[in-house]
Parts: sequence; structure tokens; C-alpha cells
Amino acid sequence: MYSSPSPLLSARGSGPALLVVGLCWLAVLFDGLDMFIYGSVLPHLLETRTFGLTADTAGDLGSYATFGMLVGALVAGTVADRIGRKKLMVSCVILFSLASGVCALAGSVTVFGLGRTLAGVGLGGLLPTAISMVCDYAPRGRGALVIGLLMTAHHAGGILSAYVAKWLVDPVGWRAAFWVCVLPLLFAPVLAKLLPESLSFLVAKGRGEEARALAERYDVEVPAARTGSTADRWTSLAKLFRGNEWIQTLLYWVASFGGLLLVYGVATWLPTLMRAEGYELGSALSFVVVFNLGGIVGMLVAGRAADRFGAPRISALWFALTAAGVFLLGVHMSTTVTMIVVFLTGVFLNSAQTMIYATVSIRSDADHRATAVGWTSGMGRFGAVFGPWLGGRLLASGNGDWGFTAFAIAGLSSMVFIGIAALRSSRQEPTGSERELAAVH
Repeated sequence: MYSSPSPLLSARGSGPALLVVGLCWLAVLFDGLDMFIYGSVLPHLLETRTFGLTADTAGDLGSYATFGMLVGALVAGTVADRIGRKKLMVSCVILFSLASGVCALAGSVTVFGLGRTLAGVGLGGLLPTAISMVCDYAPRGRGALVIGLLMTAHHAGGILSAYVAKWLVDPVGWRAAFWVCVLPLLFAPVLAKLLPESLSFLVAKGRGEEARALAERYDVEVPAARTGSTADRWTSLAKLFRGNEWIQTLLYWVASFGGLLLVYGVATWLPTLMRAEGYELGSALSFVVVFNLGGIVGMLVAGRAADRFGAPRISALWFALTAAGVFLLGVHMSTTVTMIVVFLTGVFLNSAQTMIYATVSIRSDADHRATAVGWTSGMGRFGAVFGPWLGGRLLASGNGDWGFTAFAIAGLSSMVFIGIAALRSSRQEPTGSERELAAVH
């Protein structure tokens, strides 16, 4: 996200930082695998009527995982403050791995739904914790860069999920795909042994000597102690609604709702909707691979584009292009053209939401910026729950061909709301480290 000509992670501490980033990257890779695996096996589950599954029930199951993610994200900060970010990360990996085992063993839709909900809790808790961890150990001036690298792991997990489904579902069965998602359990001891504790956690707990020793070992700076009580945090929240600020705040929240509805709705239903458009299962899963490759490219491109043209403009433009791409997916085209559209849609869709967070960060005052970004993300999670449910309801009512149209409308609405919010504010855009607050998915 920076224009520096220096090599990747060339700042001091790059070697040790790569260890921490690498471990967190693998954890987020497994997070992405577990998140996307349901959408990858869903066409098979529907075709074989597993558990008597219907489209509306499948939508409910997709929402269970995203609801679990909402819960996990909400409690992650509190739990991390008590037990530490390292222990929380290990616990999240164990939780979503065991939950996948529950899905693999499930004999009813109720048990399967329980497994997906528990997996969602682990998935929701892992990503923000991993982001905080790499921020602590990032080389100086490379915080936004390593966060961008970390976010590519989620989409790499999506690519892996498509291959797991292609290789295993037809010859072995859908349960084998979920057994693969149990394998990250073997990674948990490695993570527990090699990952250092969060420096911010150690400082907050008064373990300054331990933090300084780790900082010296990894050649990074000791973070400043956090200040502010719970009352201060509620005061920051209240500031978001003072005067006419409540209009701006609600615009950001509604834009985030539409953005995450689009992200998780498409992530859950893309293979199934492509099958409904007449593509073979293998081709439908190939679209998942191409879509997530676009997501990786988008994460690396969006930051540079925002630095040059401004995050609010890029956010609005990205959502407009996303809406156009998603709408075109409902038109049966040649496979080659469809692949190109899917790739470009992945480029814009998966980073458009991140640009909302960047816009909120840029347009918020420093004393309540973190609160503004956090609550915008939290409100958006309700869209993540609604998106899979909506896709299921459309298919169940025989309106599956409206699925891409509905998701495109969500993209247009986010474009409109984030555009209005940006136009209402004329503050000068800061750059650099302030955007690091916004690099959360």
C-alpha cells in the first residue's frame, strides 16, 4: 500500500516478522477454508437432498456460520484481554476444526447446523485477533502491508476449498471435505509453540519486562499502553451520534450492511447459482477459484488505488463495478467471458468492503476513530447473516435467477450510501498509518 521502492518487508525486523506473519497467514488460510467449504459442497448437498436439504434450509445453514462469526467477533476482544491473543488464536483454530468434525459426523440437519454455528464463532474470533497480532510484530512502517498480505490468506482458503470439493466430493463424499477442515487441529500445537504472545496484551497486563524482551528478540517496538476506560469507549460511541453526526454514522452502517450481505451472500451461493445458470459442477467450483484469485489481486490493488484517488471514491467506484459484475453473472455467457467477469467481480467485491472501513477511518476524528470503524464493521456483520439467508429464500421460491440481481442491488445501495456519506464530509484525507486501522474484513 506504499510507494516505497524498498523490497517487501525490508524494514528492520523483517525476518522475525515473517515468522509471526507466516503463522498467522496459515491460521487465516484455514479460516478461509472452513468458511468457504460449505458453499463449495452446497451444490452437491442440494442435488443429493442430504438431510432432506432444501434451498431455504441451506440458506439458514449458511447464516448460522455468519451469525457465529458475529458472536465470535463481538466477544474476541473481551476474551483476548483476559487470556491473551495467542491463546485465543489457538483456541479459535481448535474450535472451528472440531466444529468441522461435528459437521462431518452429523446425522441430521440440526447437528450440522450446530457444527456450522460453532465453526462460525471460531472463525469470527480468529481474524481480528490475527490482525492485531501482526500489527504488534510488523516491521516499522509496514503495518498496512502485512495486514494486506494477511488478508490474502482468507481468499487462498477459498481457493483451497474449491479444490477440496472438486477432488473429494464426487469420489468420496461431502463428509470427506469437512474431515479435511479438521486437519488444522494438527496446526494448533505448532501455533502454540512458535507464536509469541501479543506485545499489546503483555503491556496491558503490566508485564513490561516480558514485552521488552520479546520486542528486542523480534526487533520491533514495544507498543504504548492503552488508555481509556469502558466509560470512555461509550463516550466515543456517543460522539458518533452528536449533532448531525448520526446521519453520517447510519450511512456508514447501512453501506457496511449491504457490503457484507454481498460478500457473504456471493461466497455462500456462487457455486449453486452458477449451477442454476447451467454450468457443470466442476466449472462452478472453478469459478470459486477464479473469484478468490480476484480477491487476492483486489486486496493488493485497492490500497494503492485509495492512496492515489482517495478511499471514498474507490469505495463507491468499486461497489458500482461489483454490482455490474454480479449482475452479469446472471447472464449466460461463454465460459471464457464468464471467467473474466468472475475474476473482475472478485477483484472489486472483496476489497470494496475494506474501502468502507478505510473511508470511515479517514472521515472520523482521531479520538473516536477506532470506535467508528469497529461499530461499522459490527453493524455490517448483520448483513453477513442476512446474505446467505436471502439467497436461500430466493432459490426456494423459484426465483434463483433473481439471486445475482438481488446481490447486485445490495452493491448499488452500498455505492449510494458510502457516496453520500463521503460527499457530506469535506475533511482532508490523512494517509499512511491511519489507514491501518481500516484494514479489517
